[in-house]
Amino acid sequence: MGRFKITKQDTFIDMTPMSDVMVLLLTFFMLTATFVKEEPVKVNTPGSVSEIKIPSTNLLTIFVSKEGKVFMNMDSPQGMTALANQMNTSGKLTLNAKEVQEFAQVPMFGTPLNTVSGWLGASDRNGILTKDPSAGIPCDSVSDELRVWVEAAREACGEKMRIAIKADKSTSYKVIKNVMKSLRDVDENRYNLITSLAGADQ
Repeated sequence: MGRFKITKQDTFIDMTPMSDVMVLLLTFFMLTATFVKEEPVKVNTPGSVSEIKIPSTNLLTIFVSKEGKVFMNMDSPQGMTALANQMNTSGKLTLNAKEVQEFAQVPMFGTPLNTVSGWLGASDRNGILTKDPSAGIPCDSVSDELRVWVEAAREACGEKMRIAIKADKSTSYKVIKNVMKSLRDVDENRYNLITSLAGADQ
């Protein structure tokens, strides 16, 4: 008995629709992604069961390292520019236009007021923040420059600006108390404490 011969046919799958979808998805994720600024000073936040989300816009964040140094940033270059201009207007800083542009792009700042201009001109700004013993915004009974920065930020960004404190879990309570006192001194009694979800990896 003769064999039944099956005619082989080429299987062709049109991949055009799949590649179109992939390109559209890639474009979507690229356009909607928000890039987080790299924080030169690493802060390991304490654990908490609270899941309240802090606002992502018009936010002033105060960082407190485990060594007790205080740093700050605003959530956008526009906010940083407004803050620098307000500090110039109030006479606390004398930054030129180029320095204001540089200030707007830094991920974090934190030096005494009289060294801000020199810090902006330095090649290794992040290294100064992490290694220089004099780095950090003064926040004590002798010199409370944190209060000056917060006042300027409020005047620059308006009443809708929110404040958040991100402190390391091993930071001394005395330092946190000084930060809170500085905020109370300028009638900033509402702020968020940034923590990590308890049980989650730091």
